Amino acid sequence: QVHLVESGGGLVQAGGSLILSCAASGSIFSINTVGWYRQAPGKQRELVATITSTGSTNYADSVKGRFTISRDNAKNTVYLQMNSLKPEDTAVYYCNADRVRTPSQLMFNLWGQGTQVTVSS
Repeated sequence: QVHLVESGGGLVQAGGSLILSCAASGSIFSINTVGWYRQAPGKQRELVATITSTGSTNYADSVKGRFTISRDNAKNTVYLQMNSLKPEDTAVYYCNADRVRTPSQLMFNLWGQGTQVTVSS
């Protein structure tokens, strides 16, 4: 069984930084595209950034220049470096893997449990 576990959230002042991690546990051959999403209270979940298996990245306009997504394939971990945080970045952040190959199966659309990020003004 494969699980995605996010960590690194917390409370930070505006202008500060946080690094989120998304670690995949279990026996894994490969992970395709991984994305970070966020959901603020009363709002729909939105895409923040994605990274493909080859390292190509994509960002929401609202975080371009402030957030950086990266991955360590040897550790099956994806990171989200968040700088110059704003109160409007406050949300629960989730990671998603669109396709995970294990020794026994191909799994689709895996989500982590989320980690809370709160930015105070």
